[in-house]
Amino acid sequence: MNDDQATPNPTKDRKFVEALSRGLDVLRAFSQGSVVLGNQDISRITGLPKPTVSRMTYTLTKLGYLAYSPQLEKYQLDSGVLALGYAYVSNLRVRQLAKPYLDEFARNTNTSVGLTCRDRLSMIYVENCRPAEITSLRMDVGVRLPLATTAAGRAYLAAMKEEERRHVMSSLAERHPDTWPELKQQLEESFRDYEKYGFCLSLGDWDRNVNAAGVALHLQDGTLMALTCGAPTYLVSEEKVKNQLAHQLAILARDIERLGV
Repeated sequence: MNDDQATPNPTKDRKFVEALSRGLDVLRAFSQGSVVLGNQDISRITGLPKPTVSRMTYTLTKLGYLAYSPQLEKYQLDSGVLALGYAYVSNLRVRQLAKPYLDEFARNTNTSVGLTCRDRLSMIYVENCRPAEITSLRMDVGVRLPLATTAAGRAYLAAMKEEERRHVMSSLAERHPDTWPELKQQLEESFRDYEKYGFCLSLGDWDRNVNAAGVALHLQDGTLMALTCGAPTYLVSEEKVKNQLAHQLAILARDIERLGV
């Protein structure tokens, strides 16, 4: 079963539509890295029975969310998914208002800076700005980052309500059984950093060649997002991230929050 996030238990929620949940799980399977998937691949990723997957892929193809290749006998995402994603990003007011601030921050600090939201056990970029000098850290809109090892994910976790964070931490433990003790220790250290300094760090933890900082962003409607800035280690040292960039990023987050989004 795909444990990217513990989904609501339909046996505990009478309003929960299990068939819809399964259809969305089929679509989410394509976020695991493969461009094209067959029914057997989707069944393996989602844990759903193959006959169920076959009905879901047939329906999603009819609705324009999947396209079927007779040559490959596999499916890929179709334009219906793109339309939904574009509608979300284009109508995200915080993205529109924050972009000039992100552009200026990227120019002044020579780092890649991004606005992210959570999807299960991942953070997804909804905006990213970077100077021309940083060509090796390309994070386009829609790129997914792991929740546990990135600065953005750690900051998001640190700012979550305690009960919800425990729920997500349990899902992370299930997903990373072999490395969980070490990963849990790193996360707890990040939470202490957030409580003390207002930011979290990822110094080679996600990518050994990248140093990054992350801060939570609280929107007026209660939505929680995260800002992150980072650069290759040869451009930005650990000391600079800790002592300068992380603090500047925290100030940027407060500036964006004051926009009233």
